[in-house]
Amino acid sequence: MTKRQPARLLCAILLALVGPAGAQAPAETPSLAGFEDAIHHWRNVHGDKYPRHAPDDVAKIADNILRYQRLEGGWIENQDPARILDDAEKARFDAEARKSGGSFDNRNIYTQLDYLATAYALTGDTRYRDGSLKGIAFTLAQQIPSCGGWPHTVPATQSYHPHITIADDVTAGVLGTLRKVVSDTRRYAFVDAALRARVQAAIDAGDACLLRLQVRQGDTLAGWAGQYDAKTLQPAQGRKFELPSMAAQESVGVVRYLMSIPQPSAEVIASVEGAVAWLRKVEITGWRIETFDAPAEQFQYHSSTKDRRLVADSGATGLWARFYDVTDNSVVLATRDSQRVARYQDIPRERRTGYEWYGSWPKRLLAKEYPQWKAQHAPSK
Repeated sequence: MTKRQPARLLCAILLALVGPAGAQAPAETPSLAGFEDAIHHWRNVHGDKYPRHAPDDVAKIADNILRYQRLEGGWIENQDPARILDDAEKARFDAEARKSGGSFDNRNIYTQLDYLATAYALTGDTRYRDGSLKGIAFTLAQQIPSCGGWPHTVPATQSYHPHITIADDVTAGVLGTLRKVVSDTRRYAFVDAALRARVQAAIDAGDACLLRLQVRQGDTLAGWAGQYDAKTLQPAQGRKFELPSMAAQESVGVVRYLMSIPQPSAEVIASVEGAVAWLRKVEITGWRIETFDAPAEQFQYHSSTKDRRLVADSGATGLWARFYDVTDNSVVLATRDSQRVARYQDIPRERRTGYEWYGSWPKRLLAKEYPQWKAQHAPSK
């Protein structure tokens, strides 16, 4: 019997005895799926030839997550929690832990605090509980009071960091995890009534914010921008090549979150219906993306032996642009110097291969997820 088995057995017994009917017990091994984006970005810069802990070695991965956590409970983005750290790296992260701030970019912070909650349930190690609580406290502290969304990064080091951020599932991802905190009372049994009430208030404000920020085209609801100015609540620019516009991929993430709300209000249902109609409207047909071999080239953030082009194909369906103009739904493409261009080929290769300007993000939502949701919430006759 391993050292962790008695703790896991005790935890399993406790989980069977506490919590309301229907609450979900944690999986035996928490998934690393939420970290896929962070791991991908890490490997883009550092490669993938490095030692890693096995996915089921929960304690060692959770120890890494604690080591990465900063003073007030946040985390920096784009780290692989399963990396095996040498002594020099451990010392560097220990120094980083004395700093403030963190980033919600690339599905960060809420993923770590949720993993630590499961690690505590499995092992009984109170350090993981305390780390999760610090993550919750940091998350609540960073909610933007003007609307109820979350920023990209604090403290801000780029002009877009303070914006209310929809991109990369920042606000929707935070809200989805906060809903787990209040509903999964077995795994989050360590959250007391006072904190649970604060979390619920944050959820209510965040939900209202998403509904408020949805772009309207006349009387019609459309999608969401990637970022919004926290004062004016108008679509704002993200990185230099991310011009103010509606974002198809991010809108899919918001719709999925809204569809996850139990007993949705009439406003939530209308929001989902409007966004789905807009996604159907802006689908691109008759064109497809083709990837082809190209001379190897190393860029600052990635290397590439491929290039991409937009190819006419009368039978092609299921393609969407990343960005659409908020007024006329035209495709928005841009270079790293913020110049909007008319054609995909006008974007330099570094951005064509290092960014997904086109994709099929809404396809599963429209074909399967939304019809299932619609069947559950269709008006009774």
